[in-house]
Amino acid sequence: QVQLDESGGGQVQTGGSLRLSCEVSGRGSNRFALGWFRQAPGKEREFVAVDAWSDEISGYADSVKGRFTISRDDAKNTVYLQMMSLKPEDAATYYCAARRHDYTGGSFHVTSVDYWGHGTQVTVSS
Repeated sequence: QVQLDESGGGQVQTGGSLRLSCEVSGRGSNRFALGWFRQAPGKEREFVAVDAWSDEISGYADSVKGRFTISRDDAKNTVYLQMMSLKPEDAATYYCAARRHDYTGGSFHVTSVDYWGHGTQVTVSS
């Protein structure tokens, strides 16, 4: 049973920072591509960032490039999303995502995700 447990959401003012964490457990989970998606009310779930397990490859949505950084601690089997210079449009529920097939560049589509976390809320006030 693979489990993804997110934490770190909250409320922050525009321009502020937050760090999300996602601890992954379960068989084979140390070899998963790990990433983050977000979903705002009334909108579709969208890709934010992804990190490969086998290589130093990561990918970002254009809307967060230069502001968000994904990283992982293999010893803790945890992936992080450091979010800087937050904007009101970043407000959403953020979901940790895991995929058995590693990330090698290009897209990381919502339909390719094998496991999801429960989500953590990020609120950005202006």
